[in-house]
Amino acid sequence: MSFGDPNNPYGPPQGQQPGYGYAQQPQGAGYGYPAAPPVQQPGYGAPVAPAAMPGGVKAARVFLFVLGGFQALAGLLMLVASSWFADRIRSVVSSDGTVSSTDADKAASIGVGVMIVFGIIVLAFAFWGIFTGAKFAGGRGGVRVSAIVYASLVTLFSVLSLFGGNLLALVSIVLGILTIVFCANKGGSYWFNRPSY
Repeated sequence: MSFGDPNNPYGPPQGQQPGYGYAQQPQGAGYGYPAAPPVQQPGYGAPVAPAAMPGGVKAARVFLFVLGGFQALAGLLMLVASSWFADRIRSVVSSDGTVSSTDADKAASIGVGVMIVFGIIVLAFAFWGIFTGAKFAGGRGGVRVSAIVYASLVTLFSVLSLFGGNLLALVSIVLGILTIVFCANKGGSYWFNRPSY
């Protein structure tokens, strides 16, 4: 007898419908137990969230804190030095001899107002950088855009300050550029576009 012989009692049944005679059980199920749910393999279907923040993103976060801290110190210094600045303006204007004391006081009060306004603007800018850095852990694409825009503005103003002769602006330029690079690269894209669970 050959295997293909239809009269072979040990060969596969010929001409029967699938499922006829015995109940078909789903693959992986035993008697009386339901089938286990399929296992989700990493790399298939939804991507798995990274366990830790990439190193470049951590560095950009630290740079934002450092830049924001320096700007907060500069803003506070501007607010505190406004009275010294007013006295300096008053003494320079009144030493000329052609300006009255009331005009010298007006010039000093305008100078104080300008210093206070700039100090508040610098403090608000510092808050923006620190707040953006604080949102890195749970933030999404909006935090990434905020960090890139903030670092771009820091770099721009630092370049302008460098042309004015401030060599300390080199530190801000380097930190601003590195923040942009670390947020815009592949690791930053992966971190800020990760799915939320």
